[in-house]
Amino acid sequence: MNSNTFRMPARRIAATAAATLLATGPVALASAVPAHATGDEGSASAAVLRTQLDVGLLNKTVQVPLKATLNEVQAPESAEKTALTVNLDGVNQGKPFSVLRAEVATAKATTDRHKAEASSNVAHAKIHVPGLPLLSLIEVEQVTSKAVCEAGRQPVAESNVLGSVTVLGKKTTLTAGGVTKVTVPGVGEVSLTLSKTHTTSKTAAAAALELKVSVNPLKLNVAEVEGVIALAEASCAAPAGAPKPAESEPAKPADKAEDDGVRAQSAGEQRQDLAETGGSSSTPFIAGGAVLLLGLGGGALVLARARSRG
Repeated sequence: MNSNTFRMPARRIAATAAATLLATGPVALASAVPAHATGDEGSASAAVLRTQLDVGLLNKTVQVPLKATLNEVQAPESAEKTALTVNLDGVNQGKPFSVLRAEVATAKATTDRHKAEASSNVAHAKIHVPGLPLLSLIEVEQVTSKAVCEAGRQPVAESNVLGSVTVLGKKTTLTAGGVTKVTVPGVGEVSLTLSKTHTTSKTAAAAALELKVSVNPLKLNVAEVEGVIALAEASCAAPAGAPKPAESEPAKPADKAEDDGVRAQSAGEQRQDLAETGGSSSTPFIAGGAVLLLGLGGGALVLARARSRG
């Protein structure tokens, strides 16, 4: 009975199924595995200098706030400015007053889905406060701060004060992890906190120097200056995304010589098997010839019998 239904060989069915799986596999996996939820890119900020000072005037019973920030940036930004001047009513006859002068004053902040990072750097800097136009509140050779918040890792905050530090004209040795006080009679007092850092499971913050200022210069119509100055700040908050995956080495192509060696070895093993059974690589051809001769002999015998009967 003839049938119009053709059966596909088993091997062809398997090959077709494998090809279909390879073609649709990524789509199937993508739908089976839930998509990873990527959060925000975190945050990062940096500032070279921040002042929170109250300036008391001689001829008025008022406090004039001196709130200024140099090179404050929010990711993704960077800034570079080496001089900061401010104007205070009733101080220095209305002329601009220079709070900071430095050879280098930079701040940088960056973020992506894996990491938030901020840094600040100040070199060869002098800080002044109103009422002390000639005497620097503090002079530093270099201060740096850095904060790194990476997804899935403990945030890191670090700050460094490099070189000498001079406070109110006095060269000062700072105490790590403590407070250093410098007092100058007739001028005032400055308390310095070195390398102030703070970290949590998601955030990091650093300030190379924090100065608590209390001076009474009695010059330029200034009776007293009190407040806090922070030098070289950096802070960050970790993004909610997954950690950056480790870079994997690209798969190396198969060595052709090694592949040829494997093939040669397989052929050798086949020859060895044939030798052990008393055969050789020509055995299949000899057997084929024998079958052909046998068929020819049988045909001749049948033809001879047919002639004898006739």
